[in-house]
Amino acid sequence: MANSWWEITIICHPHLEESITWRLDKFGCSGTSREIKEKSYIIQGYVPQIKYQSLDISALSLWLEQDALVLDLPQPLTRWKLIDEEDWSSSWKQHWEPTEIGDRFIVYPAWLTPPEKTDRIVLKLDPGVAFGTGTHPTTQLCLESLEMRLSKPARDVVIADIGSGSGILSIGAILLGASKVYGVDIDPLAVKSARENRNLNQINPNNLLINQGSLPELLELVGEGVDGIVCNILAEVIMELIPHFSKLAKPNTWGVLSGILLDQSQAIADTLEQEGWIVAALWKRKKWCCIQIRKAPEN
Repeated sequence: MANSWWEITIICHPHLEESITWRLDKFGCSGTSREIKEKSYIIQGYVPQIKYQSLDISALSLWLEQDALVLDLPQPLTRWKLIDEEDWSSSWKQHWEPTEIGDRFIVYPAWLTPPEKTDRIVLKLDPGVAFGTGTHPTTQLCLESLEMRLSKPARDVVIADIGSGSGILSIGAILLGASKVYGVDIDPLAVKSARENRNLNQINPNNLLINQGSLPELLELVGEGVDGIVCNILAEVIMELIPHFSKLAKPNTWGVLSGILLDQSQAIADTLEQEGWIVAALWKRKKWCCIQIRKAPEN
């Protein structure tokens, strides 16, 4: 029997897009889509019925209305209904188009045919029920940061991707020249999706290992540490992980952290410095930011 999903549809003023996307991400939506209709945006998100009740979505609707009041914008109209997994899959896919990211990437939905000739790196993706399509600012900031870090990759660069989701950042790192990436995610559906996307991009499983778990499982896999750490998850989770990053690090290890709202960045930066990391750069996009870090020299 097919799994059922709540399809949440929000009709809103364009200026509410950022706050609504943030709310949906925090609520637990597996991917969002946006459609422009006349002077309004139609934003859709999806959550599994097994984890949420109608009352939960009613509360979400109230939060969205309160956000609009704070911003002095018209209140959004929120509707939700149950759909089967097959319907969910086809519903949001029709709104997702190829996305150019940074100077080098173009993310192509798996069901579309990429151009025969392009100057960009084609990253094929079918996120399934996992987060990470390349449309969210945090994913874009991370890919652009990886472009910079791996513009002239040294030999045998090893990277850890914590909370790998659809595998988009792990795959991007391999396509940019990383020799090995270890990806972990606590969600078994995300692990399945990332492995399928690895195969879709014809990447050798020996170069890109995707496993279920978090930092403890990653530490068992890595052994001698990694050259880079990528982490695009909620800021609250990053705060909990920071004290343990050093267990993964070599003397010159760098990191790319996102999933962080601008007003959360200072607390993250302070914690990083307390734990022996230097904030090398902070890139902003809309209300989100990406923090690039490196290991502080030992005294």
